[in-house]
Parts: sequence; C-alpha cells; structure tokens
Amino acid sequence: MTFGARMLKTGIAVTLALYVSTWLNFSPPVIAAVAAIFALQPSIYRSWRHFLEQVQANTLGAVIALLAGTYFSNEPIAIGVVCILVIMLCMKIGMSDSIALTLVTVVAVMEASGQWEFALNRFLLSMIGILSAFLLNIAFMPPDPKEQFNKHIHAVFNQLSLLLRTAISDEIKEKVFREQKQELEDGLRSLSDKYKLLEEELKKPKRAKYRHTRQVVVYKQLLHNLQKGYEVLEAVQEHYFQSGRTPDVNKSFDRHLEKLIKFNEHVLLKFEEKVKPGSWKSESIEESNDAFMKHARNDFNEDIDGSLRLFIVAAAIYDYGHQTVRSNRLVERTEAEDQESAVSAG
Repeated sequence: MTFGARMLKTGIAVTLALYVSTWLNFSPPVIAAVAAIFALQPSIYRSWRHFLEQVQANTLGAVIALLAGTYFSNEPIAIGVVCILVIMLCMKIGMSDSIALTLVTVVAVMEASGQWEFALNRFLLSMIGILSAFLLNIAFMPPDPKEQFNKHIHAVFNQLSLLLRTAISDEIKEKVFREQKQELEDGLRSLSDKYKLLEEELKKPKRAKYRHTRQVVVYKQLLHNLQKGYEVLEAVQEHYFQSGRTPDVNKSFDRHLEKLIKFNEHVLLKFEEKVKPGSWKSESIEESNDAFMKHARNDFNEDIDGSLRLFIVAAAIYDYGHQTVRSNRLVERTEAEDQESAVSAG
C-alpha cells in the first residue's frame, strides 16, 4: 500500500472539522469528522459537484428529518422509515452519491426529536465537515488527474512491456507470471478510473475548450492501446502454446511484438514531448504490421493441429499494432495543432 496525498488530506480534513466544531461549541464534533471523511473527493471538479450535491441533499434530509422528528419522535422504526424515504428521494433527484452522508444527517437530526436548536446544531456539524473537506481539497495539494494519469500510464506500460516481451519465449515462471498479470489488471483498472476523473476535469465543465476535448480523445486512445496489449497477453496464454508452431513462428511473433512494444514506448515519449518530432514514422510500423498479418494468414493451414489458435493470437497482435499506430497519429496531430495555435498566438 502506497501512502498518498488523499490519505494525508483525509486525516487533516477530519482534524480540521473536529477543531472547527469544538471552537464553535458544536457537539458532538464526531458528526463533522464523519462528514469530512465522506466528502473528500479525488478531483477538483468532483469536489465542487459533490459539495453542491451534499449541501442540497443534506438540507433536504435535515428538513424531512426535523419534520419527522417533530411528529414521530425518534423511535427506531420512524428513523428507519425516514431513511428509506430519503434514499428514494435522493435517487429520484439524481443525488445517489450523497445518500450515505445525508443519512448521517437524517439520523443525527431525528435524534433531536423536533427540537430546532439541536437539529440545527446537527445539520451545521455536517456542513462543517463537508466544507472542511472541500476547502482543504482545493487549497492543499489539489489533485491533478492529468499528472496522475501520465505517471500511472508509464507504470502500467512497463508492466505490460515486461509480460509481452517474455510471453512468446515463456521465460517467466508460471507463478511470477500470474502475479505480474494480476498487477497489470489492477493497474489497468486504476488507470481507467483515473481516465474518468481526467475526462470529467477536462470535458464536463461548461464551455470546455476544444483543446481539452481533443486531449481527452488522445488519453482515451492511449488507454485503449494498453488494453489491446493486455488482450494479446490473454490470447497468448489461452491459445499460443496450444497451437502448432515452429521455431521460425516463435521468432517471427517474438520479433514483431518487440517492435510494437518499442513503438508503443516511443508514442508515450512523443506524447510527453521527449523525442524529436518526425522520428519513427507510423507508416513503417503499419507496413510491418500488415506484412506480419499476411504472413500469418498465408501460413494458416486447417490441416495443422492448432493453426487456428495461432491465427487468433496473430489477430490480437495485429490489432495491438493497429491501435499503437492510431495512437501515434493522434499524438502527432495534437502536436501539430498545438504548434499552429502557438504560432497564431505569437
């Protein structure tokens, strides 16, 4: 487990909420601490959206709880019924993400049994926790989904590269391969989550710039590219070693995979503007990829046991190469448009 900024900010947000609650003489401050834990979000956009939703949902929940506490007291069955009602209302108005914290407010307010002073105290405690988490998230080490995605995509690619480079030669021990493959699956899942945050940050706000929308397309393609590489691993594991192959076939598959991996690495470096423009054209890789697939198709023979499985693996490798070429072209197009914009602005 890696110690991250969100862990640190959660602890600070809880501390801040407790201090503010104590300073304002609101009791019990633990309600503010719980609200701060629920309210902390992994991006600025989500923090703002979550803050607005929480204020609305908690206000609605507090009003319903106050009325219910006035007429039905704080009997457990009454609290349970009101919680069900609040859940239904939150889902109806599209605030499902706010349900957990809203229920905390409902239970805390209903405990006051209709007493306005205590109900208001409980509601304000929740607001203190929500506000503490929101302000801390945007002021202290604000999350940067773009930086997180860029950093994580290299870690995932390095994992993928290791497995693809040794997939055909079958050099890694079976146990190590399974562990590394599981880490890769987890990494791709985490990278997909980071992409969603990045997409929200760049695309969802009103009047998003065309440049931001274009960046989202590139990031999505880079993620898709790595997912296609993972599919190659799946195909090799499932079909390659059960196929009728020769040493020449092993060499051909291994050599082409190595070329595609190096090109994929080059594309990522180009995206970060770490290589010279115009180096390593897509056309040469595209031609090599087509030649590889034609060779695999010509070698396909229904009479050879397992040759169809070999063709399946070849198709997965071809698709990985195709997506890598597409990634390179998108990156080059983005670079060219950025340069044109810079010249126009100058």
